[in-house]
Order: sequence, then C-alpha cells, then structure tokens
Amino acid sequence: MKAGRLLSILLLLQTRGRMTAAALAEELEVSVRTVYRDVESLHSAGIPLYGDAGHRGGYQLLSGYRSRLTDLYAREAEALVLAGLPVAADELGLGGHFADAQLKLRASLPAPLREHVDRLRGRFHIDAPGWYAEDTEAPFLPPVADAVRTGRVLAVRYRRWKEPTDVDRRLEPYGLVLKAGRWYLVAGPGPRTYRVDQILDLTVTDEEAVVPEGFDLAAHWRASQADFHARLHQGEALVRISPRGAARLTGAAAGALAATGVPEPDGWTRATLPVESPEHAHDMLLALGTEVEVLAPEDLRERVAATVRTLAERYG
Repeated sequence: MKAGRLLSILLLLQTRGRMTAAALAEELEVSVRTVYRDVESLHSAGIPLYGDAGHRGGYQLLSGYRSRLTDLYAREAEALVLAGLPVAADELGLGGHFADAQLKLRASLPAPLREHVDRLRGRFHIDAPGWYAEDTEAPFLPPVADAVRTGRVLAVRYRRWKEPTDVDRRLEPYGLVLKAGRWYLVAGPGPRTYRVDQILDLTVTDEEAVVPEGFDLAAHWRASQADFHARLHQGEALVRISPRGAARLTGAAAGALAATGVPEPDGWTRATLPVESPEHAHDMLLALGTEVEVLAPEDLRERVAATVRTLAERYG
C-alpha cells in the first residue's frame, strides 16, 4: 500500500510540477502527516525531491528527473492495455501512433510483466457497436479530430432530420465522444451535439476556437444524456407482467420494474413503466405477446386490444 502511494506521489509531481502537502494529501486521500512521512521515505530512497516553505511553497522534483515505468504493478499494466481502443485510434487517424505507444509501453515493462500483458491482450477484445448497429462511415472524422486537437473553427455542411435538412454551420469544437460505435462532435455555440457521419462537407478555418473556461466534456455528456432520457420517457403505462416478460425488459423499463414492481399472487408483477409515446408503448408492449397485460391508460389498453383482435381475425 505504501509503495503504491510513494509511486503515486512521484508520478503526481512528475506530471503536475510543484504541489503542496495538502494538495497531495487530498489527491491521495490521506493525512498531511502521512504525506510528510512519505516524502521522507522518498528522500531516503535517493529521489531528488525538495520542498519550499511559505504561501507559494510545495514539493518539487529536480528539473530533468524522470521516473521509469518499470515500477508498474500488474493490475496497472492490465488497465493500460484494456483502456486502449485501437479501432477508435484508427478512425481518428492515430492508428500508427497508438501502435508506437503500445510498443513503448511494452518495452518499458520488466520481462515477467511484459509476458503477462501479452497474454492478456490476446484474451480481451472490445467491440463497441451494438449487434444491430449499422456500419456507419464518417469520412470527415480525421479532420474533425485534428480541429479538436488544434482548436480550429469548422465550417461544415450538415444534414439534420428536420427541414431544411442540409444546413451550413460554423462550429467551435469542444470535444469528440464515441457512443455505441458512433462519433459525436460537441461544439459551440451552445454547446450542441452533432453526428460526425452526418457532416456532408467540411473546411478547417484559421480561426481559433474558444472552449469555455471550465468546460468538462465528460460532465456535459452525462448531463445531456440524462436530459435526453428524461425528455424521452414522458409517459407511463401500468401493466401486469409475467416473470418471463420481466426478464425481457431492458434499460429504463427494467429499472422502473425493479423500482415500482409489486408481486401478485399468481407470480406476475404489477408495475408502472416509462414510455416514449403511445406508438412506442404499443409496439414495445405488443412485442411481449401474452407475457404482459396493459391496465392503463385506457386508450393504450384499447389500442393494444384492437391490434390483437385484428391479428386474431387475420390468422383465423
């Protein structure tokens, strides 16, 4: 435990520069006194580390000192290997750089750990898209990624779902997100989200893009996803569902069943499920066949019943 903490202090100072004992303690979730003891241990081990007192003081490594990665633990090396997404790197035009980085990482590991990582790489494969996702092409992804990295404004021709479908947009790139095998560009003004595969034409301008101070791409994406799902499921349906039907529910419906489900004597469960629209609810619940009964709202129950009567007449 202590050895891992000492390595963490070393890497924090190596990547961030000067840090106070209080900042190190907060980062490592230990006491300031523990940081003092750890710094003394690093001194004793010959690490060129010094501290400055005062308001602007802190600990700092001597200029030019760099640690090696030979102290990586097995779990840490595994995490670095599994965090790599070579397909994503290829799509961004970074496949060669990704391979070079993997080679450098592998070369820096001690022999036993290198052999372990090689075995691990052959036993895990990441396939991000869903089973029924279309193989969408995004020919403008590399220049979009370059604009994100270099901070350049984009002039794009974009295809959206409503009229007029093809529009011209000036976009200030804030970041790229890979979701279920599809790339999305988060860009200002707004910010708003754009599917990269819907970009019809693109010009990278010389104008500098300004990302708002403090903008957090991951936090923005989580918030936008939560808002999307909140707006998506604005209706409700009261149902009775069998154990077999319950096992087929996924996503928000499965979560609502767990939260609102009340078991009934016959083994079925009464629950309130979120639905997007009457059409969506009709199709979703009808797909469960005889494993579900719609209780409310009445118009949804009648709509499902009408479809069932039509099917019964059709199949005699």
